[in-house]
Amino acid sequence: MTGPFAGVSIADLAQRVRTGETTAVRLTESALAAADDIGAALNCYVTVDHDGALRAAEQADRELAAGFDRGPMHGIPVGVKDLINTAGLRTTMGSRHFDQHVPTTDAAVVVSLRQAGAVIVGKTHTHEFAYGPTGDVAHTGPARNPHDRNRMTGGSSAGSGAAVAAGLVPAALGTDTGGSVRIPAAWCGIVGLRPTQGAVSGAGVFPLSATLDTVGPMAGSAADTAVLWSVLAGRPVDTPPVTGLRVGVVRAELIERVVPAQAQALERALAELKSAGMAVADAPVPEMTDCARWYGQIQGPEARAVHAKRIETAPELFQPEVLERLTNATEVRGWEYVAAQEARARLRPLFPDRVGADVLVLPTVPIEAPPIGARDTDLGAGWTSPTMAVLACNTTWSVLGLPAISVPVPGDGLPGSVELVGRAGSDDLLLALAGLLAARL
Repeated sequence: MTGPFAGVSIADLAQRVRTGETTAVRLTESALAAADDIGAALNCYVTVDHDGALRAAEQADRELAAGFDRGPMHGIPVGVKDLINTAGLRTTMGSRHFDQHVPTTDAAVVVSLRQAGAVIVGKTHTHEFAYGPTGDVAHTGPARNPHDRNRMTGGSSAGSGAAVAAGLVPAALGTDTGGSVRIPAAWCGIVGLRPTQGAVSGAGVFPLSATLDTVGPMAGSAADTAVLWSVLAGRPVDTPPVTGLRVGVVRAELIERVVPAQAQALERALAELKSAGMAVADAPVPEMTDCARWYGQIQGPEARAVHAKRIETAPELFQPEVLERLTNATEVRGWEYVAAQEARARLRPLFPDRVGADVLVLPTVPIEAPPIGARDTDLGAGWTSPTMAVLACNTTWSVLGLPAISVPVPGDGLPGSVELVGRAGSDDLLLALAGLLAARL
């Protein structure tokens, strides 16, 4: 069961609106109907903004009729993660602490969306306070994977991944701290970009870990992700040449365990990159183990600081799993946090050049989407914790502040994917390479 935007590009929708074949209002009505029907079955929306979305669509149509065109996102329905402030529209952070919270101002990225003419359909499901990569822990219950509703979407941008994958909207915003855009993109079979750290304003976005968080675009294709990225970046996307790139295949003890389906996805992607003329070679990255430790030493204390008062005054309002993680964060000592930040700063400028590559490639996730609620069970390849499995491939690039993009790899059964990682500031290059790879798969 898929929604009205499955397999339809933003460019195609934009053309239909401008030729009069359809209108922003009709697109929005379709998106709202799908949100009420399929969205409810997937539990991928927390709040659907019927009135606000239709008002924005009507304004978009009026502007186009008057000759005022805001660009490729004008009149296009989108979802926004329920961690990102939307003025006048409930924003819950996936928690009972904020169940009736209504911001009075828009986050900076929402301002950009509105200025680009996008129509916000509603707020998409988030793992509580974005503190989990599985997407099945929130006060509204688990989000469900469109490919198998009994399985996890991945998180914490769970609803954005599910809504795009199911064709309920052509694109959505997520946030990424340790993989929260890339993991749901991988398990739901879409494209998700974690931008270079600091490239997108986080103003008005509820923090998980202030020095690791970023907002990222999610869409069904690299081309559509690039359209949304241009809105977030505030500039047109460059399309640099991707011929002759040196591609490093990440090799590290931390990611040696990969289930056959994800290993096959990586091999398919590597074969296509080689066929496209890329120089592909192994890239040992032993620092991944250190980065995983530093990630915990940075993210844990920063998250604990955000929630210290709530833990003291209303611990019962947290989901038990999230409260446990916040409680465990007190085990990190102050000197460890400082040392982790210093090590991060030393290592960041070295990648991916240190391994003689322009772009790194690895599985986005080492396992397929597990059943909802799976914990301490056999997930394949020796993994028993879904959280540890999916963070293994992703936290290094968060610690280093590098751009990384998850690209779907078609196959039998559940979605496969690979992750491309570039130098700081190479977001446009990654999108171009993702588009080339997707076109060949």
